[in-house]
Amino acid sequence: MTVRRLLPIGVPVAAALAVAALYAAGFTGDVSLSARGLAVAAAILGILVVTVFSAVHHAEVIAHRLGEPLGTLVLTLAVTIIEVALIASIMWNKDDPTLARDTVFAVIMIVCNGIVGTCIVIGAVRYREQEFQVQGASAYLIVLAPLSVFTLVLPNYTTTTTGPTFSNLQLEFISLVTILIYCIFLFIQTGRHQNYFQASGQRAELHDPPSTRATIVSAICLVVALVVVILLAKLFAVIMEIGLTHLAAPRAFAGVVVALLVLLPEGVSAMRAARNDVLQKSLNLALGSSLATIGLTIPAVAIISLWSGKDLVLGLRPSETVLLVLTLFVSLLTFGTGRTNVLSGFVHLVVFLTFLFLVFAP
Repeated sequence: MTVRRLLPIGVPVAAALAVAALYAAGFTGDVSLSARGLAVAAAILGILVVTVFSAVHHAEVIAHRLGEPLGTLVLTLAVTIIEVALIASIMWNKDDPTLARDTVFAVIMIVCNGIVGTCIVIGAVRYREQEFQVQGASAYLIVLAPLSVFTLVLPNYTTTTTGPTFSNLQLEFISLVTILIYCIFLFIQTGRHQNYFQASGQRAELHDPPSTRATIVSAICLVVALVVVILLAKLFAVIMEIGLTHLAAPRAFAGVVVALLVLLPEGVSAMRAARNDVLQKSLNLALGSSLATIGLTIPAVAIISLWSGKDLVLGLRPSETVLLVLTLFVSLLTFGTGRTNVLSGFVHLVVFLTFLFLVFAP
């Protein structure tokens, strides 16, 4: 067996052994700011990043074997488990009621402006213009708009509770609504209107489905990788808190870091697809991630909040609401013609840079 085939299997196994060694040594994630402490923190972060990539890779292998719609559900659930594990660990380590809001908002900004803008620029530099299915892009936006407003804007205007929060009944209702809308979208994407999300006039990437043996191996590796991520999340939460305190970084930066960790594998794949002139696949990977984050992560975090009795602040600040509305408006213009060029890509990147700037200078 070649190194290329052994590597996807070896990564989760090696990560599991490393985590087992950390827990056996009684390591709790409390690191000092010495060279040794920083090296340990960097090693844990590196293991976490590599394991997240491994989990997404094996989920994609299983998804390819199962086909639609089960394949999409497996990949979506894997990413959601990773994100919820990181959010829940930080919420428990440090009572941070705004982390879920900051993470979901960061996902929307990173996806709709950072990743989408980068993909468009990459494609425009190499091919001048790229095409995509307007119906598919419109489907993403028509779902993203109400989901983001329901979960991130509406809490600021309800009157049952004070502040940017939902009452328990409202939180339960919004969670059900977001799951319902997301499930309907999955039905459209993977069944009734699959053609809306398929590359048209572009080079499709066709590969034979993996064998049964390879699928079983990937399923085992996926479970191992997800367990490793869940175990590392607790250590990562402690290290994150120490890092934020030392750097005097705002709490919202934790949401950006979590969002980047979760989106990194899909983001890399989206940029690679744009470089190969398959922009439709880039949009499917990027925008699909943002919908899954709201449609599944928010209900999961809501359940944790209701079960634990911890506060959950979802409403955005006024400046963030403006950025959200601007992002939806610019996205509507970008995806309304079926063709992209370098101008629209740079506009999205400017909005993304504005978001990053306001995280540190709100």
